[in-house]
Amino acid sequence: MRHLFAALLLAGATLPMPALARTDPIEERSIDDLQASMASGQATSVSLTQAYLARIAAMERSNGKKGGPSLRAVIAVNPDALAQARALDVERKAGHVRGALHGVPVLIKDNIETLDPMATTAGSLALRGNITRRDAPVVAQLRAAGAVILGKTNLSEWANIRSTRSMSGWSAVGGLVRNPYALDRTACGSSSGSGAAVAASFAAAAVGTETDGSVVCPSSINGVVGLKPSIGLVSRTRVVPISHSQDTPGPMARSVRDVAILLDAMDATDPADPATMERPQYRVAPRPYAERLSASALSGMRVGVIRPEMAPDLAQQFQAALDVLKAAGATLVEVTPPKAPGLGEAELVVLQTELKADLNAYLATTPPAVTTRTLADVIAFNRAHAATEMPFFDQETFEAAEKTGGLADPAYKAARAKSLRMAGPEGIDAMLARANVSVLVEPTYGPAWLSDTVYGDSYGGPSASELPAIAGYPNLTVPMGLVRGLPVGLSFIAGKYAEATVLGAGYAYEQRSHARVAPQYLPTANALPALEAAR
Repeated sequence: MRHLFAALLLAGATLPMPALARTDPIEERSIDDLQASMASGQATSVSLTQAYLARIAAMERSNGKKGGPSLRAVIAVNPDALAQARALDVERKAGHVRGALHGVPVLIKDNIETLDPMATTAGSLALRGNITRRDAPVVAQLRAAGAVILGKTNLSEWANIRSTRSMSGWSAVGGLVRNPYALDRTACGSSSGSGAAVAASFAAAAVGTETDGSVVCPSSINGVVGLKPSIGLVSRTRVVPISHSQDTPGPMARSVRDVAILLDAMDATDPADPATMERPQYRVAPRPYAERLSASALSGMRVGVIRPEMAPDLAQQFQAALDVLKAAGATLVEVTPPKAPGLGEAELVVLQTELKADLNAYLATTPPAVTTRTLADVIAFNRAHAATEMPFFDQETFEAAEKTGGLADPAYKAARAKSLRMAGPEGIDAMLARANVSVLVEPTYGPAWLSDTVYGDSYGGPSASELPAIAGYPNLTVPMGLVRGLPVGLSFIAGKYAEATVLGAGYAYEQRSHARVAPQYLPTANALPALEAAR
């Protein structure tokens, strides 16, 4: 099939699917629930895989002409998925179960390589021949844990780094991902497809990637749980890069426990990724993350509260979440973030400089079918194919990155030192220490904005992503409820390698709040019709 879905999607066709037998109900089901069904014999990995494939086929149809909402969250289905599921069923029948993920279908963002016969495109037509037939280590770990690689998810092209005027969730290969809560709203980027697919129950869970906001924003805005791990916890090898300082894959699912189950498989050292080789000294708890979760984790915990400027309805939802934390036994301490003049500018210098160096290094490893071997080649490709690659926004960030002076440039080194200091020691670390708290909480983002082909992203609300992204610290977002019918999330942020802390606090909050609401696939969240009717 070799990315046949993406090609047909561009042509307006529907997704070809293998012949399917009976399917099992899979909407909103947890990993534990799926595992229990397989253990009891009520389901098999094959029947669950068939059910997810059927659901994808029904809901990914072009333009919704045949009843589906056309989410465009999945960019390619894996032609080997059913074969993988059959092999895992044989293992189970023989008495060998690898763990919580055995036979469970998951989706992988399409900037992460898999050995299956699917291209890794990062959403760009320049990489449609990038069929590497090799697993990124993070995928190999999930596969070894028993996960079925169901397919690839759509994303903001090049992980949303090509332009500052981009429209999140759009790629030339996959089209525009739609938000399952309101189809005219953004699914956010860059892991938009992963967020929308998990919300829509296209898989039990998915893997996204983040440089700054690309796991936590689509998770928050699509009403799911997402973890941006500490840099060094999860391998970045064979992931189409932006920045070795800030890039990381991250798990996305409908519950904190499911995210923890994925992280248990993803957490590993990798000699090819030096950042992961420093981390064993931080591993003080031998038990898996999922086993450490406790509904009483907030009891006696001191929690720092960050209150950014926000609209009244979001502030009301945030206060309700704080009331849940307090009822769970947390002591709330108000925290004011330190001023950080020039932080954003310094981060941009880092991202642009590392983009050129890291992407050039990655492209040099791609198959001969990929003719764009450098960032300069990609820029030229986009210009030559502007009608399909740049119909809505340009590539000024790429062009600025191409002009950077390299990793030895003193300006780059100074920018990295400044941004890291401001975000870590003078930012998150200082807030945690001054307030004597274990974790910080704040709204992850506000509700989803309209997808706009003219002006691109127009969000101006709060964002919890910048400091943990730059510092390389964990950021967990958990559903906080709906604002005007659209999901919003609550971020739990802590120091480096404090994943157990944020997962524990997020789980305890989730168990009391039950704030996740399943999507209804409404055409719009626009209040104008109601306003007109009230006139």
